[in-house]
Amino acid sequence: MSKEQNILIVDDHPENLVAIEAILEDLDCSLLRAASGNEALSLLLRHEISLVLLDVQMPEMDGFEVAELMRKSQRTRMIPIIFVTAISKESRYVSRGYDVGAVDYLFKPLDATVLRHKVRFFLDLDEQKRRLEEKLRKSQESMRELQKMLAASQKEA
Repeated sequence: MSKEQNILIVDDHPENLVAIEAILEDLDCSLLRAASGNEALSLLLRHEISLVLLDVQMPEMDGFEVAELMRKSQRTRMIPIIFVTAISKESRYVSRGYDVGAVDYLFKPLDATVLRHKVRFFLDLDEQKRRLEEKLRKSQESMRELQKMLAASQKEA
């Protein structure tokens, strides 16, 4: 596909951003980083995002709030979210993560192999979605052309 895939990594600790980037650096995509919920929301408005890796506990706006705001927006509603946390491991937090729309909930320290495979899976799904959308767009264009031809032939008759 011609469009580049972007992964948004959100964590208020720079060392965690660097660690996740190091794990994912060999994937064929761009890694965008945000150090806060507000910065993440800003990037979500300015970029097409394929996947969000979202820290749960952050100052000012936690990951749950970011996810809730994402799910309320038509533009970001369908972007997969994987929560990544070192602290919020209790089942009530995990349940809340899924309740606000997470597709997965991972605990730090991250297993690099597991994270890469999960991210690759969601990038593959995003690629398939893009291909289907392109096929749909082309089919709709063809349908409009056929309708124009039919209308023109009916005028001539």
